[in-house]
Amino acid sequence: MQAYHPRFYDHYFTGVEGDVEFYVDAALEAGSPVLELGCGTGRVLLPTAAAGVEVVGLEVDEAILGVTRRKLANSDPLVREMTRLVRADMEEFDLNRRFRLVTIPYRSFQHLLTPTDQHHVLECVHRHLEDGGVLVLDIFDPLMDIAGRGFTAPLQKDTDFADPETGHSVTVWYSRQYDPEVQLLEQELIFEETDRTGEVVSRTYGRLQLRYIFRYEMEYLLERCGFAVEALYGDFHRSVFPGYGEQIWVARKV
Repeated sequence: MQAYHPRFYDHYFTGVEGDVEFYVDAALEAGSPVLELGCGTGRVLLPTAAAGVEVVGLEVDEAILGVTRRKLANSDPLVREMTRLVRADMEEFDLNRRFRLVTIPYRSFQHLLTPTDQHHVLECVHRHLEDGGVLVLDIFDPLMDIAGRGFTAPLQKDTDFADPETGHSVTVWYSRQYDPEVQLLEQELIFEETDRTGEVVSRTYGRLQLRYIFRYEMEYLLERCGFAVEALYGDFHRSVFPGYGEQIWVARKV
């Protein structure tokens, strides 16, 4: 069971407000080449290439990567020229080249469910960065959510959207549970599809697991892996980090 069903991915996992512009700006500032880990269906990757930056997108999920390949095939020739896709696990990859910038957008770093896994990825990123190269990633911690709801959220409606392929309505339901001992979030998802008569024609189930990370834990992890933190923002408009919630990290290889 997976959360990222390729048919629904782009309609439900739509990112965080301002993230695409932030990552494209970072890529333009750093210059080519850029490596994006966990590139998904290309929501950040393709605009980066469209901005004229050479970018390599790494993704482990073959079905999701298939969506990206189809998008790329229908893209402008410049985008195709500037983009390379690689299927690999971010914990263990070797591209035999270095990059000016490595990005890990949309909380993909939190799919690493242990500190050891996180350490392995940061070490791999460090090896693939040029001297003085930059890492940009975003994560979050759910302190305010836990304070408001507790460690369990029962099944409830999240959102709905229209499936352009079928014209059907898809309602997304979710339940959520936090395990504070190991800092894990587990979210059960149901994508309930109804036809034009209102009849339910399918239900697709998914499960999403993320490890949330607190501010000083992340700072220590970066420093242990050979990075100097240059900035920590509370949103993609570069607001001051308020002590919880979104964390947008900018760190340089030292």
